[in-house]
Amino acid sequence: MLGNMLEQASEYGDPLPRYTPPRCLLERQAVGGCDACHATCPHGAIVLGPLGQSVSIDPARCTGCGLCVQVCPSGALEYDLMAPLQSVRDARQDAGGVASLTCSQSGAGGPSLTCLGRVTPAVVAAAGAWGTPLTLVHGECSACPVGAPDVPERVRRVVEEAQALRAPTGQPTQVTVRRATSEDHNLGLKLSRRGAFAALFRAGRQQVAQALPERPLPFVDWSQPQQRVPEEWRWRAAALRPVPAPDAAVHWPAPLVDDTCIDCPVCANVCPTEAITREFKPEGGVMLLLNLAACTGCMACVRSCPPDAMHPQAEWLPAAFQAPILLRDSGSVM
Repeated sequence: MLGNMLEQASEYGDPLPRYTPPRCLLERQAVGGCDACHATCPHGAIVLGPLGQSVSIDPARCTGCGLCVQVCPSGALEYDLMAPLQSVRDARQDAGGVASLTCSQSGAGGPSLTCLGRVTPAVVAAAGAWGTPLTLVHGECSACPVGAPDVPERVRRVVEEAQALRAPTGQPTQVTVRRATSEDHNLGLKLSRRGAFAALFRAGRQQVAQALPERPLPFVDWSQPQQRVPEEWRWRAAALRPVPAPDAAVHWPAPLVDDTCIDCPVCANVCPTEAITREFKPEGGVMLLLNLAACTGCMACVRSCPPDAMHPQAEWLPAAFQAPILLRDSGSVM
Protein backbone atom coordinates (compact mmCIF):
# COMPACT_ATOMS: atom_id res chain seq x y z
CA MET A 1 0.00 0.00 0.00
CA LEU A 2 2.82 2.39 0.90
CA GLY A 3 4.45 1.59 -2.42
CA ASN A 4 1.28 2.56 -4.24
CA MET A 5 1.06 5.80 -2.25
CA LEU A 6 4.63 6.70 -3.13
CA GLU A 7 4.01 5.87 -6.75
CA GLN A 8 0.90 8.01 -6.98
CA ALA A 9 2.10 10.92 -4.86
CA SER A 10 2.83 14.12 -6.73
CA GLU A 11 2.83 17.86 -6.15
CA TYR A 12 0.83 20.39 -8.14
CA GLY A 13 2.75 19.88 -11.37
CA ASP A 14 6.42 19.77 -12.29
CA PRO A 15 9.22 22.35 -12.16
CA LEU A 16 9.26 22.48 -15.97
CA PRO A 17 6.10 22.48 -18.03
CA ARG A 18 5.69 19.64 -20.49
CA TYR A 19 6.54 20.73 -24.02
CA THR A 20 4.80 18.95 -26.90
CA PRO A 21 6.56 19.99 -30.15
CA PRO A 22 3.75 19.02 -32.59
CA ARG A 23 1.46 21.51 -30.81
CA CYS A 24 3.92 24.39 -31.05
CA LEU A 25 3.12 26.96 -33.75
CA LEU A 26 6.85 27.40 -34.37
CA GLU A 27 7.30 23.68 -35.00
CA ARG A 28 4.18 23.76 -37.20
CA GLN A 29 5.72 26.64 -39.15
CA ALA A 30 2.56 28.71 -38.90
CA VAL A 31 2.76 32.11 -40.56
CA GLY A 32 3.87 34.65 -38.00
CA GLY A 33 4.96 31.90 -35.63
CA CYS A 34 4.48 32.58 -31.94
CA ASP A 35 6.77 33.93 -29.23
CA ALA A 36 4.16 34.30 -26.46
CA CYS A 37 5.97 32.01 -24.03
CA HIS A 38 9.35 33.66 -24.66
CA ALA A 39 7.91 37.17 -24.29
CA THR A 40 5.99 36.27 -21.13
CA CYS A 41 8.61 34.40 -19.11
CA PRO A 42 9.86 36.76 -16.36
CA HIS A 43 13.07 34.77 -15.88
CA GLY A 44 14.36 34.29 -19.43
CA ALA A 45 13.87 30.52 -19.17
CA ILE A 46 12.19 30.11 -22.58
CA VAL A 47 14.72 29.92 -25.38
CA LEU A 48 13.75 30.05 -29.05
CA GLY A 49 15.79 28.03 -31.53
CA PRO A 50 18.34 29.74 -33.81
CA LEU A 51 15.89 29.74 -36.74
CA GLY A 52 12.92 30.58 -34.55
CA GLN A 53 11.36 27.19 -35.20
CA SER A 54 11.66 25.49 -31.82
CA VAL A 55 11.33 26.08 -28.08
CA SER A 56 13.50 24.90 -25.21
CA ILE A 57 13.35 25.56 -21.48
CA ASP A 58 16.39 26.37 -19.37
CA PRO A 59 15.90 24.35 -16.13
CA ALA A 60 18.36 26.59 -14.28
CA ARG A 61 16.12 29.61 -14.86
CA CYS A 62 12.62 28.11 -14.79
CA THR A 63 10.80 28.62 -11.47
CA GLY A 64 7.67 26.69 -12.47
CA CYS A 65 5.47 29.78 -12.23
CA GLY A 66 3.29 28.62 -15.13
CA LEU A 67 2.92 32.00 -16.84
CA CYS A 68 4.11 30.53 -20.15
CA VAL A 69 1.41 27.88 -19.91
CA GLN A 70 -1.24 30.55 -19.33
CA VAL A 71 -0.40 32.34 -22.58
CA CYS A 72 0.40 29.38 -24.85
CA PRO A 73 -2.38 29.48 -27.47
CA SER A 74 -2.11 25.83 -28.48
CA GLY A 75 -1.33 23.84 -25.34
CA ALA A 76 2.24 23.11 -26.41
CA LEU A 77 3.25 23.98 -22.84
CA GLU A 78 1.21 22.50 -20.00
CA TYR A 79 1.17 21.32 -16.40
CA ASP A 80 -0.87 18.49 -14.93
CA LEU A 81 -4.32 19.82 -14.00
CA MET A 82 -5.47 16.87 -11.93
CA ALA A 83 -4.14 18.00 -8.52
CA PRO A 84 -5.74 21.48 -8.49
CA LEU A 85 -8.93 20.11 -10.01
CA GLN A 86 -9.10 17.40 -7.34
CA SER A 87 -8.58 19.99 -4.60
CA VAL A 88 -11.45 22.08 -5.93
CA ARG A 89 -13.71 19.06 -6.20
CA ASP A 90 -12.82 17.77 -2.72
CA ALA A 91 -13.65 21.14 -1.19
CA ARG A 92 -17.36 20.52 -1.73
CA GLN A 93 -17.21 18.11 1.21
CA ASP A 94 -14.06 19.05 3.11
CA ALA A 95 -14.42 22.82 3.50
CA GLY A 96 -18.12 23.50 3.51
CA GLY A 97 -18.25 23.80 -0.24
CA VAL A 98 -15.62 26.55 -0.55
CA ALA A 99 -12.36 25.82 -2.38
CA SER A 100 -9.09 27.71 -2.29
CA LEU A 101 -5.83 27.61 -4.21
CA THR A 102 -2.98 29.62 -2.73
CA CYS A 103 0.38 30.85 -3.94
CA SER A 104 3.30 29.00 -2.34
CA GLN A 105 4.91 32.36 -1.52
CA SER A 106 1.82 33.84 0.15
CA GLY A 107 2.10 32.17 3.56
CA ALA A 108 -1.53 31.07 3.28
CA GLY A 109 -2.62 27.56 4.16
CA GLY A 110 -4.70 25.18 2.10
CA PRO A 111 -3.83 23.58 -1.25
CA SER A 112 -1.01 25.60 -2.81
CA LEU A 113 0.43 26.11 -6.26
CA THR A 114 3.97 27.18 -7.02
CA CYS A 115 2.42 30.40 -8.33
CA LEU A 116 -1.10 31.44 -9.30
CA GLY A 117 0.34 31.65 -12.79
CA ARG A 118 -0.58 27.97 -12.96
CA VAL A 119 -4.29 28.73 -12.68
CA THR A 120 -5.97 28.20 -16.07
CA PRO A 121 -9.49 28.80 -17.40
CA ALA A 122 -10.26 25.07 -17.17
CA VAL A 123 -9.70 25.03 -13.38
CA VAL A 124 -11.91 28.09 -12.85
CA ALA A 125 -14.60 26.80 -15.21
CA ALA A 126 -14.63 23.39 -13.53
CA ALA A 127 -15.29 25.02 -10.16
CA GLY A 128 -18.39 26.59 -11.68
CA ALA A 129 -19.52 23.29 -13.17
CA TRP A 130 -19.25 21.70 -9.70
CA GLY A 131 -20.99 24.66 -8.06
CA THR A 132 -17.97 25.25 -5.81
CA PRO A 133 -16.97 28.83 -4.87
CA LEU A 134 -13.25 29.34 -5.47
CA THR A 135 -10.83 31.72 -3.75
CA LEU A 136 -7.44 32.37 -5.36
CA VAL A 137 -4.95 33.81 -2.87
CA HIS A 138 -1.70 35.43 -3.93
CA GLY A 139 1.18 36.94 -1.99
CA GLU A 140 3.20 40.11 -2.49
CA CYS A 141 3.87 39.82 -6.22
CA SER A 142 5.85 43.01 -6.79
CA ALA A 143 9.17 41.44 -5.77
CA CYS A 144 8.32 37.73 -5.99
CA PRO A 145 11.27 35.55 -7.10
CA VAL A 146 8.91 32.94 -8.58
CA GLY A 147 6.30 34.75 -10.65
CA ALA A 148 5.88 38.32 -11.92
CA PRO A 149 4.49 41.58 -10.51
CA ASP A 150 1.36 41.43 -12.67
CA VAL A 151 0.30 37.89 -11.72
CA PRO A 152 -2.94 39.07 -10.04
CA GLU A 153 -3.99 40.90 -13.21
CA ARG A 154 -3.12 37.88 -15.34
CA VAL A 155 -5.22 35.66 -13.09
CA ARG A 156 -8.17 38.05 -13.42
CA ARG A 157 -7.92 37.74 -17.20
CA VAL A 158 -7.96 33.96 -16.82
CA VAL A 159 -11.12 34.29 -14.71
CA GLU A 160 -12.74 36.48 -17.38
CA GLU A 161 -11.99 33.86 -20.03
CA ALA A 162 -13.47 31.11 -17.85
CA GLN A 163 -16.59 33.18 -17.15
CA ALA A 164 -17.10 33.79 -20.86
CA LEU A 165 -17.04 30.02 -21.38
CA ARG A 166 -19.49 29.44 -18.53
CA ALA A 167 -21.93 32.19 -19.57
CA PRO A 168 -24.23 29.94 -21.66
CA THR A 169 -24.63 27.52 -18.73
CA GLY A 170 -26.29 30.26 -16.66
CA GLN A 171 -24.05 29.29 -13.73
CA PRO A 172 -20.92 31.47 -13.52
CA THR A 173 -18.11 30.47 -11.22
CA GLN A 174 -18.15 32.22 -7.85
CA VAL A 175 -14.50 33.22 -7.76
CA THR A 176 -12.46 35.69 -5.73
CA VAL A 177 -8.88 36.78 -6.44
CA ARG A 178 -7.23 38.49 -3.48
CA ARG A 179 -4.00 39.01 -1.57
CA ALA A 180 -3.25 36.86 1.47
CA THR A 181 -3.97 38.20 4.94
CA SER A 182 -2.57 37.24 8.34
CA GLU A 183 -5.65 35.07 8.99
CA ASP A 184 -5.05 32.93 5.89
CA HIS A 185 -2.52 30.59 7.52
CA ASN A 186 -5.51 28.45 8.60
CA LEU A 187 -7.16 28.59 5.19
CA GLY A 188 -8.55 25.25 4.14
CA LEU A 189 -8.60 23.73 7.66
CA LYS A 190 -12.37 23.89 8.04
CA LEU A 191 -13.56 20.31 7.54
CA SER A 192 -16.80 18.46 7.70
CA ARG A 193 -16.82 15.21 9.69
CA ARG A 194 -17.43 13.34 6.48
CA GLY A 195 -14.32 14.82 4.87
CA ALA A 196 -11.95 14.86 7.83
CA PHE A 197 -10.40 11.41 7.33
CA ALA A 198 -9.99 11.87 3.59
CA ALA A 199 -8.39 15.27 4.11
CA LEU A 200 -5.99 13.84 6.70
CA PHE A 201 -4.99 11.10 4.29
CA ARG A 202 -4.40 13.61 1.49
CA ALA A 203 -2.37 15.87 3.77
CA GLY A 204 -0.08 12.97 4.64
CA ARG A 205 0.21 12.03 0.99
CA GLN A 206 1.16 15.59 0.06
CA GLN A 207 3.85 15.66 2.78
CA VAL A 208 5.32 12.48 1.34
CA ALA A 209 5.11 13.94 -2.17
CA GLN A 210 6.95 17.09 -1.16
CA ALA A 211 9.91 14.97 -0.07
CA LEU A 212 10.13 13.23 -3.45
CA PRO A 213 11.68 14.55 -6.66
CA GLU A 214 9.03 15.88 -9.01
CA ARG A 215 8.41 13.67 -12.00
CA PRO A 216 7.87 15.07 -15.51
CA LEU A 217 4.59 14.41 -17.26
CA PRO A 218 4.84 11.57 -19.79
CA PHE A 219 5.37 12.47 -23.41
CA VAL A 220 2.25 12.79 -25.53
CA ASP A 221 1.70 9.76 -27.76
CA TRP A 222 0.81 11.58 -30.98
CA SER A 223 -0.41 8.34 -32.55
CA GLN A 224 -3.36 8.48 -30.14
CA PRO A 225 -5.84 11.12 -31.43
CA GLN A 226 -7.31 11.74 -27.97
CA GLN A 227 -3.87 12.78 -26.68
CA ARG A 228 -3.45 15.44 -29.36
CA VAL A 229 -5.96 17.66 -27.59
CA PRO A 230 -4.39 19.39 -24.55
CA GLU A 231 -5.84 18.50 -21.16
CA GLU A 232 -6.76 22.16 -20.71
CA TRP A 233 -9.20 22.14 -23.62
CA ARG A 234 -10.61 18.73 -22.79
CA TRP A 235 -11.53 20.07 -19.35
CA ARG A 236 -12.92 23.30 -20.80
CA ALA A 237 -15.34 21.25 -22.88
CA ALA A 238 -16.19 19.01 -19.91
CA ALA A 239 -16.91 22.12 -17.82
CA LEU A 240 -19.85 23.12 -20.04
CA ARG A 241 -22.26 21.95 -17.34
CA PRO A 242 -25.16 22.41 -16.88
CA VAL A 243 -25.57 21.71 -20.58
CA PRO A 244 -26.31 25.00 -22.39
CA ALA A 245 -29.65 25.44 -24.11
CA PRO A 246 -29.66 24.41 -27.81
CA ASP A 247 -29.83 28.04 -28.93
CA ALA A 248 -27.21 29.32 -26.45
CA ALA A 249 -24.01 30.87 -27.80
CA VAL A 250 -20.90 29.07 -26.52
CA HIS A 251 -17.73 31.18 -26.53
CA TRP A 252 -15.15 28.99 -28.29
CA PRO A 253 -13.10 30.82 -30.95
CA ALA A 254 -12.55 28.68 -34.05
CA PRO A 255 -12.25 29.19 -37.84
CA LEU A 256 -14.74 29.28 -40.68
CA VAL A 257 -13.94 29.05 -44.42
CA ASP A 258 -15.39 31.13 -47.26
CA ASP A 259 -15.69 30.48 -50.99
CA THR A 260 -12.27 31.88 -51.81
CA CYS A 261 -10.67 28.68 -50.43
CA ILE A 262 -8.35 27.05 -52.98
CA ASP A 263 -8.45 23.63 -51.28
CA CYS A 264 -4.77 23.66 -50.33
CA PRO A 265 -3.60 21.70 -47.25
CA VAL A 266 -2.05 24.62 -45.33
CA CYS A 267 -4.72 24.95 -42.61
CA ALA A 268 -4.57 21.24 -41.79
CA ASN A 269 -0.78 21.27 -41.82
CA VAL A 270 -0.41 24.12 -39.32
CA CYS A 271 -3.22 23.05 -36.95
CA PRO A 272 -1.46 22.25 -33.65
CA THR A 273 -4.01 19.66 -32.50
CA GLU A 274 -5.07 18.39 -35.94
CA ALA A 275 -8.56 19.71 -35.25
CA ILE A 276 -8.74 20.52 -38.97
CA THR A 277 -8.61 17.49 -41.24
CA ARG A 278 -8.98 16.87 -44.97
CA GLU A 279 -10.86 13.85 -46.24
CA PHE A 280 -10.57 12.89 -49.90
CA LYS A 281 -13.81 11.78 -51.56
CA PRO A 282 -13.84 8.63 -53.73
CA GLU A 283 -15.41 10.55 -56.60
CA GLY A 284 -12.79 13.29 -56.37
CA GLY A 285 -12.54 16.45 -54.35
CA VAL A 286 -11.99 16.98 -50.65
CA MET A 287 -13.95 17.74 -47.51
CA LEU A 288 -12.47 20.09 -44.92
CA LEU A 289 -13.64 19.16 -41.41
CA LEU A 290 -13.29 20.82 -38.01
CA ASN A 291 -13.42 19.04 -34.67
CA LEU A 292 -14.54 22.03 -32.61
CA ALA A 293 -13.79 20.47 -29.22
CA ALA A 294 -10.17 19.91 -30.34
CA CYS A 295 -9.68 23.49 -31.55
CA THR A 296 -7.66 25.71 -29.18
CA GLY A 297 -8.56 28.92 -31.00
CA CYS A 298 -4.92 29.73 -31.79
CA MET A 299 -5.94 30.94 -35.28
CA ALA A 300 -2.71 29.71 -36.88
CA CYS A 301 -4.88 28.51 -39.76
CA VAL A 302 -6.39 31.98 -40.23
CA ARG A 303 -2.99 33.68 -40.32
CA SER A 304 -1.48 31.04 -42.61
CA CYS A 305 -4.27 30.70 -45.19
CA PRO A 306 -2.78 31.77 -48.59
CA PRO A 307 -5.99 33.33 -50.01
CA ASP A 308 -7.20 34.65 -46.62
CA ALA A 309 -10.25 32.40 -46.91
CA MET A 310 -10.40 31.57 -43.19
CA HIS A 311 -12.00 33.80 -40.59
CA PRO A 312 -12.50 33.46 -36.82
CA GLN A 313 -15.90 32.88 -35.30
CA ALA A 314 -16.14 33.44 -31.55
CA GLU A 315 -19.42 31.71 -30.69
CA TRP A 316 -21.03 28.39 -31.64
CA LEU A 317 -24.20 26.50 -30.83
CA PRO A 318 -23.77 23.49 -28.49
CA ALA A 319 -24.64 21.08 -31.29
CA ALA A 320 -21.41 22.05 -33.06
CA PHE A 321 -19.47 20.07 -30.44
CA GLN A 322 -21.28 16.83 -31.16
CA ALA A 323 -19.85 15.96 -34.60
CA PRO A 324 -17.21 17.24 -37.03
CA ILE A 325 -18.19 20.48 -38.75
CA LEU A 326 -18.04 20.51 -42.54
CA LEU A 327 -16.07 23.67 -43.33
CA ARG A 328 -15.89 23.05 -47.08
CA ASP A 329 -16.96 20.41 -49.59
CA SER A 330 -15.05 20.79 -52.83
CA GLY A 331 -14.98 18.96 -56.15
CA SER A 332 -11.32 19.75 -56.77
CA VAL A 333 -8.04 19.31 -54.95
CA MET A 334 -5.01 21.57 -55.22
